[in-house]
Amino acid sequence: MTEMPHIPTPRLYRVILPVPDIERAAIFYTAILCTAGRRVSPGRHYFECGGTLLACYDPIADGDEERDMWQFHPLQYLYFAVPDLEAVEARVQAAGGTITESIQSMPWGERMFYACDPFGSLLSFVDERTIFTGG
Repeated sequence: MTEMPHIPTPRLYRVILPVPDIERAAIFYTAILCTAGRRVSPGRHYFECGGTLLACYDPIADGDEERDMWQFHPLQYLYFAVPDLEAVEARVQAAGGTITESIQSMPWGERMFYACDPFGSLLSFVDERTIFTGG
């Protein structure tokens, strides 16, 4: 086997989440993430999530054309590791999200629940003590 040269591992630093209403998205994600984030343009609101930015992006509010490509695949989830699963589940419901599968333990050991934000984007919240990274 040929030895690979040492190249630093890339770091995921930002994920774009298309939203149709930046104001409503900022309110929802502020409530569930317990951080106000910051507005970086008329149609972009960034939330720091453990070294990766969640960038809510409303193309119309930002003066861009709305494009069909600004959508996730229908089964694409954003996963968040959290310290208090029950508290986050309550915040998602109170903020206008929908719980699609309540808290459960998965065969691979994660304790988690599935939800949708007010725009239908798929979210999953995992107890940080049980996250599985494939090892």
